[in-house]
Amino acid sequence: MQDRTDALIEPLGRIAMDRLGVAAGERVLDVGCGCGQTLLQLAELAGPSGHVLGVDISPPMLARARERVAGQPTIALALGDAQAYAFAPGAFDALYSRFGVMFFDDPREAFRNLRAAVRSGGRLSFVCWQDLAKNPWAARPLEAVMRLLPASAMPDMLREGRPGPFFMSDRARVRAILGDAGWKDVSLEPVEVPLHFGAAATLDDAVDYSLQIGPAARAMTDAPEALKPELEVALREALAPFASARGVFMDSAAFVVRARA
Repeated sequence: MQDRTDALIEPLGRIAMDRLGVAAGERVLDVGCGCGQTLLQLAELAGPSGHVLGVDISPPMLARARERVAGQPTIALALGDAQAYAFAPGAFDALYSRFGVMFFDDPREAFRNLRAAVRSGGRLSFVCWQDLAKNPWAARPLEAVMRLLPASAMPDMLREGRPGPFFMSDRARVRAILGDAGWKDVSLEPVEVPLHFGAAATLDDAVDYSLQIGPAARAMTDAPEALKPELEVALREALAPFASARGVFMDSAAFVVRARA
């Protein structure tokens, strides 16, 4: 699902990347680099004299990234948890992440470790989701399937205060985490962009995507087979109002978070 997911979140990732302002020759750390799209974009900005290191905890995603960046001498990859990875102190001018920093078990320790990897005066820019309720691309499918599922099916990662996609949606929490970890001049810029849901050209495409990826898909993980046709109908009804001749577009709300080391 890499191509479709890249298409979904690329517009928001670009905004955070623009705010970072990578200059030629800079050293950039990409946290949660996933399947590698952002590595290629950052390397283009840093140019032939720059360097980009991508770190991710997922072996399959990093393997895909390795395929995509083959032949790019300015890009390196590391498999590991950025919360504890032994980065060289002060090795980077800038830190970037596209929806990769909301899942740490100990976010303060993670951002403290990342702070140590960035030189004094270096920059941070990442994009994270605002509240689930402000993101119908996630909320509408989830609401639809939860009407048919027991409350216990709600994914733990969506519960308040748990690491997960919406963990960084609280402004005060973000400021406290980054401040405690040694970052300064923290700012949160609200960004709202209509997303091409799963790069879906048709309603069928959107339903197929929602069955495989996202909060609704996670909630349906243990659903009995007999219930799955009803769940698919529920998803279709939830997504139908967003379908048009242009494809399936749904509103999103994110924060672009910036800070200095």
